[in-house]
This record gives sequence, structure tokens and C-alpha cells, in this order.
Amino acid sequence: MFADEKILIGCNENTDVYLLPKLANRHGLIAGATGTGKTITLKTLAESFSDMGVPVFLADMKGDISGLAKIGSETEKIKTNVDKYGLAQKGFRYQAYPVEFWDLFGQKGLPVRVTLSEMGPTLLGKILNLSEAQQGVLNIVFRVADEESLLIIDIKDLKSMIKYVVDNKDRFESQYGAIADKSANTILRSLLTLEDQGGNEFFFEPSLELNDFIRVDENGKGVINILDSQKLSLSPEIYSTFLLWMLSNLFENLPEVGDMDKPKFVFFFDEAHLLFDDMSAEFGKKIEQIVRLIRSKGVGLYFISQSPADIPDDILAQLGNRVQHALHAYTPKDQKAVKVAADTFRPNPEFKTEDVISELGIGQALVSVLDEKGVPGMVEKVDIVPPQSFIGPIDDAMRSELLDLSELKGKYWDAVDPESAYEILLNKIDSNPNIESEVPKEDVQIIEEAKAQRQEIPESQAPAEEAPQEEAPQQPAFGLGEIIGTVMGGGQAQKGRRAKKSEAQKMAERAASQAANTVAREVTRGIMRGLFGQMK
Repeated sequence: MFADEKILIGCNENTDVYLLPKLANRHGLIAGATGTGKTITLKTLAESFSDMGVPVFLADMKGDISGLAKIGSETEKIKTNVDKYGLAQKGFRYQAYPVEFWDLFGQKGLPVRVTLSEMGPTLLGKILNLSEAQQGVLNIVFRVADEESLLIIDIKDLKSMIKYVVDNKDRFESQYGAIADKSANTILRSLLTLEDQGGNEFFFEPSLELNDFIRVDENGKGVINILDSQKLSLSPEIYSTFLLWMLSNLFENLPEVGDMDKPKFVFFFDEAHLLFDDMSAEFGKKIEQIVRLIRSKGVGLYFISQSPADIPDDILAQLGNRVQHALHAYTPKDQKAVKVAADTFRPNPEFKTEDVISELGIGQALVSVLDEKGVPGMVEKVDIVPPQSFIGPIDDAMRSELLDLSELKGKYWDAVDPESAYEILLNKIDSNPNIESEVPKEDVQIIEEAKAQRQEIPESQAPAEEAPQEEAPQQPAFGLGEIIGTVMGGGQAQKGRRAKKSEAQKMAERAASQAANTVAREVTRGIMRGLFGQMK
């Protein structure tokens, strides 16, 4: 709760624990076993940042954080704490907060899309769990695409580029090193798995602009961006890599602002252990560098996990503001985790931290925040201030209504498939007069059989044709590009949501798309890639 120009986190009979806004970008940790109250703490902090005009991003793993968009209602437990600690006199009131819903699959929020060129080979290799040799081939593919101005927007673009590089490896190996067919085939098989996990919806356009996360509403409240992650949690590699892409892009693109009175943006990373599981030493150093330096960009990071032991020590050391909910100590491993958690706090002579961690009730926590001088305060046992918004999920009707009212819906709702590597490479093939002599005989036979099958389709089953336009060039009944497109997995499949458009609209959009892509291809000549190989 934002009160007296500070964030009130929790209270006990003797004191109130406040987080100072100017130290909120020194990062933080919310830890505790399942069902101990981490979500309540997350919502309370998100509300507080919104009240002080700071935009927030967080993931909704269970669907219950969506209640931020709805006015809260009184329960017996909330009333008890509000009365006990005089919260009403300090400004507590039930209210809703400005929320923007997002969803990588476009089902429970605005679609979140990123192009593969923006993601870059390093983060993509993490998603695909590539070996060092396979990562090397992927790096070459992206390098060739950059140098030849071939945009890799989606998965079919990447498949086309891999095939192009392998087919022309005699040209590229002298410059980049060996390009193993086996590694390329492994990458292609991994892409099939990625497609099954929803990659065709995620890697597409229009690509997300992170500035759309950093907004305030007409009342000056920070917009709370909620990424629906119920389905996404079943694809942990995509989830963790997307959040890491967001983090690295904020780091690369936001200007230095130094010490501010309050953060510019706050990022909550739920299920933080997914980021660090099976992480290489090189990757770990890059993440540690981002965490250490991003606060100078005005960004506060808050990791959420079951135990502090889930966070690498060099990153844990940078999390100055900590909220620890109950941990159970049933096994030797649990007991070790409790000890690790206790050791992260500055001791309080009134109690033994290690003992209290296991005795905390739901909604209670051990809290330590940085003081005016940036020194960790003594740990306090407190009752967490309850949220002012609704506890629980909103219904689908309310979610749909909020989505319809979003000012960003027109920008992100419909998918766009611009000309990119896939289309450019197909055009090269179709415009090659010597293509039949360059295509293996067995492939020519497949093409001829496909043409024959197309010609044998009865008129009753053939699709209706539009009236031909005057002087329009006649199109072949079954072009090589269409055949290869089907083999490559592109075909005529629809991606995302596509609005039906008139021919005039389509012609105008094609003209605009060609112009935009001409500019984009020129830009790629000067591409620079950041810490994780993503576009800067």
C-alpha cells in the first residue's frame, strides 16, 4: 500500500515496514513455499508501484492475479488486519487498478509476438537446448541472414535459411567454418517441437514494442501488465527465454538515468528457478551483468521463487529488499533451504530467524528492506498488508470487455506476415530459368506428379475463381514456390487472427509492406546484436 510517499509492506504490533521508492530499483526477492502468501505480497507491491505512477510487468501463473483489475471486497481476515493496524487511516481503500492483459498465445490477452531476428541465435539456442556445435551452425545462419538482408521473422523463415545455408555451404564454409548437415537437421527437428509448443504464434509480427509496457493511465497510475502464463507454464523454456529477452532488451535500449526518486519500471520474474535451471556459466555471467547494471536504467527486478537457494549467489547478493514467507523443513534438503533463507537476513535479537521461518502463518512473512543509506534493515516478522483489489481471478466476460477497451488492441490483435527470408528465397527459386536443371531428378518427378494431381481435381471440388482482371499476367496453375512452400511447412496455413480485407486494402497493404521491408532490409545491413545476440 502506498502511504506517506512510501510503500507499506507489512505491520506488527511494534512497527510498520516501509520500502522507500528511491531504493525500490535495488531489486528484491519474494520467496516461500506454495500456498504461503507470495501472490498476496506480489499484488500488494504491484498495487503500490501503480499508485506511485510506476508501470509494472508480472506473469500470472495461476490466473488469480487478474483480480487486480477488479475492486476488492471485504473478507473477515482483511477486515481484521485493516482494523488491527489502522490501515484505513493510512489510506487503505478497495479499488481496481489499470491493467493490460497479454498472452503469448493470444487467448487471454493481447498477443505477444517477437521476430526470430530480434530474439537472436543465443536465446533461441537456449530454447532449443542446442549443443555447442549446433549453436555454431545457428549462429552462421543468422550471420548470413544479416549480411544478405534476409529477415528471419518466423519459423518458416528460419527453416528456409537453414536449407539455403546448407545447400550453399561451399560458399560459406571458407568464411564461417564447417556447416554440418547433421547439426542443421537437429535444429530443424528441434523447430518442430517449438512449433508444437506454440512457436508459430509467438514468432511473428507485429512484434512487441517494450515501450508499450511503460505507460501510465489518465490518473497517473502505472499500468500493470499481466502476462497470462497458465498455458505458457507448460512450455518453461519459452517462458523463461521470453522474459530474459524482455530483460535484455530493456537493458540494451533504455537510457541511463542514474539514481531516481522512484523506479521507471518494475519487473516481477515469477518461477525464477526456470531461468537458472541448467544455465551455463557464460549465460549466468550475462544475467548477473544485467541484474547489476539495469538499476541504472531505472528498472527494479523482483524475483519470485520458493527458496532463496533457487537463485545463484552472485545474483542473490544484489537483491536488497526481501520478503520471506514460510518454508517447511521436513527433509534434510528442506532444512538446508531454511538455513540459506535465514542467513540472508540481518538478525533480529527478538527471535531466531531460522526457527520463525518454519512457523509463519499464511499471509505472514519475514521482511527486510534497505534503509536510507542503502543498508539492509533488521529483519521483522509482519502481517503482509492485504491487496486493495479483488482477491481471485476475474471472469472471462470482464476480461473480454477489458480487452475490447484496450487502446493497443488495434496494434497487436491481427497477425501480419510480411515479405521475409522465406518469400525472398522462394522468389529466387521461381525466377531462376535454370531451376529444372538444378533441381534433382527425383524432386522434378515429385513436382510433376503434384501438377498432375492438381489437374485431376474435379470441377465440383475446385475452389471458386475470381474474375480475371484486365491485362493481369496469367499465373501458373501450380507453381514451384507453392510446392516447396507446402513441403517447408508454410503452405496456406493461417497464423494468428486475420481480418478479412478487400482487394483494395490488400493492394495498399502489400505496397506498404514492400516499402517497409525495403527499409528493413537496408537497416539489417547495419545490425548490431546485444549481450544475447538479439537485435539492438
